[in-house]
Amino acid sequence: MTSRSKPSKSSQSSRTPRRRSGSKKKAPRRKEVGLAKVKDDLSRYLKLASREEILITRHGRPAGILIGFEDEEAWFEYRLENHPDFLDRIAEARRTLRAGEGVRLEDVGD
Repeated sequence: MTSRSKPSKSSQSSRTPRRRSGSKKKAPRRKEVGLAKVKDDLSRYLKLASREEILITRHGRPAGILIGFEDEEAWFEYRLENHPDFLDRIAEARRTLRAGEGVRLEDVGD
């Protein structure tokens, strides 16, 4: 027999962030660690960062994020996704599509 769980009494802000409807990416897991601990054992936290983001705090407040990469391919993808020229091209393509000047995928020849 299963029982229904009671609704959480915790505040909305203390809950784990959920993926937005329609999002294909999983919300990244995040661990919060004080700056002193990261400084004392950077190697350990860098390994952990390949699996989850490490939120580094200073005096309990967010100060930065440590992001690790599983391999060189992940590093390359990160650099590409955050490169200013790439982001400019994406923005320009979106402006073109909004202006009705884009080409539909169905119209692209084989």
